[in-house]
Amino acid sequence: MDRFYIIPNSAKDPELTFSNMIIDYLEEHGARCHVQKITEKMEGPYHYTDPDGIPQDTQCIIVLGGDGTLLQAARDVVHLDIPLLGINLGTLGFLAEVDKNSVYPALDRLLTDDYELEERMMLEGKIYRGEELIGKDIALNDIVIGREGHLRVIRFKNYVDDSYMNSYNADGIIISTPTGSTGYSLSAGGPVVSPSASMMIMTPIAPHTMNTRSIILSGEEAVTVEIGEGRHNTIEKAVASFDGDTQISMVTGDRIVIRKATVRTKILKLNHLSFVEVLRQKMSNS
Repeated sequence: MDRFYIIPNSAKDPELTFSNMIIDYLEEHGARCHVQKITEKMEGPYHYTDPDGIPQDTQCIIVLGGDGTLLQAARDVVHLDIPLLGINLGTLGFLAEVDKNSVYPALDRLLTDDYELEERMMLEGKIYRGEELIGKDIALNDIVIGREGHLRVIRFKNYVDDSYMNSYNADGIIISTPTGSTGYSLSAGGPVVSPSASMMIMTPIAPHTMNTRSIILSGEEAVTVEIGEGRHNTIEKAVASFDGDTQISMVTGDRIVIRKATVRTKILKLNHLSFVEVLRQKMSNS
């Protein structure tokens, strides 16, 4: 590889000191680099990274920051089908696996094509009010449907491939990919799933029952979550959140249909640590 696009993180590298070190190193070794300008969150067809600003011959997008920065970048550029490499400027991440102390050996491996390529499943969520599509987005980690406004539980009616499955009285529901199983889903009591799997994990948030557990569903199935009525047939307000970023408001009767997206995020692996080894390190440090 010798053609790169760099996505910096202004919060973790405000003066772009580390970013410039990487750019200088790559260019000294004959590579060509383009750098994304630091901008605020955007409203519109993309979130933080304008895919139209990425040269068509780019072979790798290097994302500096952490797992959160990589999640944002993945949703914006996934349709370009360019692999991502995350360089973590904080602690060891599940997605951004290269740390600051090992960045130069990692770049050497990029330059000599010494890497592994992983493809990660993504989710697509479409929100309907009656038959009208009122919003949609994709997520690499999870789609969370939760209450909006007053602190009270909501009734969620859940369907799989149009067949009624169950209902939850809960604060919310997490629909997670295997990649997202180590995030919010895990905090809510969900299982850890290998990122190479193709499945969805449905986990309720603070359910008002004693026997509710996560449900594992095939990646080929579609999950529909409908917002139920409140007490005394009142209208409830909820919100669907995509990777903790994009939020779309919902009300009683609205439904979100979630299925495996047609696109997949490509992640470059350089340190040859398996998912189990990274998980073991995370667990030993917790």
